Amino acid sequence: MKIVYFYQYFGTPKGGWSTRVYEMTKRWVAAGHEVTVVTSPYDKSDLPVGKGLISKYDFEGIQVIAINLLQSNKHHVLKRLFTFCAFSLISIFYSLKLKCDVVIASSGPITIGLPGLTARYLRGKKLVFEVRDLWPEGAIQLGFMKSNWMKSIAYGFEKMCYRASSLIVACSDGMRDSIKTRYPETNVLVIPNASDVELFQQPINLTLPEWTQGKCVFVYTGSLGLMDDCQQIIMAALELKKRGNNQVKIVMIGEGAEKKQLQDLCVKYALDNVHFLGLIPKTQVIGWLQKAYAAFVVFKNLEVLQTSSPNKMFDAFAAGVPIVQSTQGWIKQTLQRHNAGITVLPDEPATFADAIEYLVNNPAARNQMAANSLSLAQNYFNRNKLASDFLNAMVLLHTKQR
Repeated sequence: MKIVYFYQYFGTPKGGWSTRVYEMTKRWVAAGHEVTVVTSPYDKSDLPVGKGLISKYDFEGIQVIAINLLQSNKHHVLKRLFTFCAFSLISIFYSLKLKCDVVIASSGPITIGLPGLTARYLRGKKLVFEVRDLWPEGAIQLGFMKSNWMKSIAYGFEKMCYRASSLIVACSDGMRDSIKTRYPETNVLVIPNASDVELFQQPINLTLPEWTQGKCVFVYTGSLGLMDDCQQIIMAALELKKRGNNQVKIVMIGEGAEKKQLQDLCVKYALDNVHFLGLIPKTQVIGWLQKAYAAFVVFKNLEVLQTSSPNKMFDAFAAGVPIVQSTQGWIKQTLQRHNAGITVLPDEPATFADAIEYLVNNPAARNQMAANSLSLAQNYFNRNKLASDFLNAMVLLHTKQR
């Protein structure tokens, strides 16, 4: 089977970004299928900005076509919108040219649906629409899209993408429920972001800085953007300082538009218990997680973000690390059901600090949560199983169309 995958943020473990598409597609290639990913450079991935408009790569048999339009969350909203639209328009060429049996369009942004729709209606190809974030709802709730006419166009385009799809792949139960409530006739399969157990359980020779010695290290790995609301973590660090707690070091790994603001808060409150590392290779992220007491997952307290399927959480599960998190949807339910971490109240630093101190003061309970996290990674969110489930669903589509 020939698969073409339109996805704007492709990266490998050598970078500091999500490797969902890389990990899935390399397994499909190993199973004997041909995969071409049409993507673009992202400032958090390891894909470079090449010379000219188009660059081509081969990653372990995955054929990658990169449209050299750099993506960055630090760019102005208008520039990002322009880049999204330009990428999708150029991608139409490949949706018409590349030989394929199935086309995957991975959203957000929702504009990625354009090459998928082109392949669906002009070539009669089976379209799989992958929903990693609920667009445009996320952009609207975050305040990026305010005018009524823009909202109407975006919702109309979302509807078109869903109804044109032979299969919709949602990254969480919450996303599936949102889609099925509005479009009950659609065929939706949940393939969450996954845990790469073999990758995160490999021994990593990483020497931590001297300031971690004798401390309990808590880590955040991911974007430092508006939707992430990492100020929750900084306020928890301030609460720990007020309590005189000097046992804990909080390590922030990642980049984003809000990083400077977060650093300014640390300076304002003279917080010496928070350290920013910036972007580091995923192999180093693995080393930090393996030595962490727990990992943080936070998002802005918006309804749409309760459906998120954050890679940082699945990475922590794969490393066998408990979670301290503030969302109130499916993640909260999963942690409660499997005793794999603690859910705190968003915007209430005292509950965040309480959770941190509980783990520090109760190592047996922390270790049990760590074991449960690894069990979740192995038995529920294992990449091999989820990649196989995704592939089997596409094989079924391909078989039906012959």
